[in-house]
Amino acid sequence: MKLLARSAAEFLIIDDDPAITKFLVTYLKQKGHTCESLTEGFRTAAWLEQNQCDVVVVDLNMPKVDGISLISFMREMSQKLPIIVFTGVGYDEERMHAALRAGANGYVSKNLPIEQLYCVLSRVLATCQQRARRDLLSRVQHPLAGAA
Repeated sequence: MKLLARSAAEFLIIDDDPAITKFLVTYLKQKGHTCESLTEGFRTAAWLEQNQCDVVVVDLNMPKVDGISLISFMREMSQKLPIIVFTGVGYDEERMHAALRAGANGYVSKNLPIEQLYCVLSRVLATCQQRARRDLLSRVQHPLAGAA
């Protein structure tokens, strides 16, 4: 994560609907961010091994890969990577709780205005920036902590 060096963030959008990914990429780029998109969830592992992003936005219902399984997999790869569910399944409380238990940091329905998603993304980014600053400050104040 490179959030301290800039205010723009890098997003990975994972959704099987090309119209949704195109819309989100266009919207986030207009807000000054960079975006990549995947329309096949099973390509996520290879993408994350070769690239970095600040936040992942993922759909729950995709062919070949269940969104909750994908969230669990991404969480195993990185404990710190923020994952936001952006789904059209409506409010299925059980499914949303499963996504949160799997490691999602939040969720937004596709039925809500796009500004609602952007508010959630902005809050997640602010939290990540605060955490990165605290980690950096801790390393500066205690440079030998953890060293043997």
